[in-house]
Amino acid sequence: MGPYGPRGRLRAQRGGQGGDVIAPSIRKLVWIAGVVLVLITAGVFAAVTYHGTPMSVTTLTEGWERRFKLEWTVEAPSGTTRKVSGYITSQQSGHAEFVRLLVQAFDDKGAVVERRIWAIPGGVGGGQRAYFEVPDLPAAHEYRVYVWDYSLTQS
Repeated sequence: MGPYGPRGRLRAQRGGQGGDVIAPSIRKLVWIAGVVLVLITAGVFAAVTYHGTPMSVTTLTEGWERRFKLEWTVEAPSGTTRKVSGYITSQQSGHAEFVRLLVQAFDDKGAVVERRIWAIPGGVGGGQRAYFEVPDLPAAHEYRVYVWDYSLTQS
């Protein structure tokens, strides 16, 4: 009978031709668009996470100064690197876990030359203190230490 039907019109052929070709190609385009969207979203998330917050932000937890006291010094274990070490003391009751510090190094013009987030293993108990040591910082004009963030354990 051939490709033409009884009235002389061209019939749609099955088996990968005719109308069946459109549906798989649309599905494929939608799948590719979905993959591209996921990759773009992941890329944006990675860029935001990597660059993090602006350099002027020094904490994610406002009011940490009422809860903690920081005492620290800068040591020069070698000619090109410095180490900031000291204690974080909890001034209130309750255990603060997942405590992280922000350590910044500044040049003589006040620009940040190094920025590190440093975890305090085990956190800090109420009324207690914990030692921290942040090694391998570049030699700088000034250093500053802040409590970046923490969470409190409910008892």
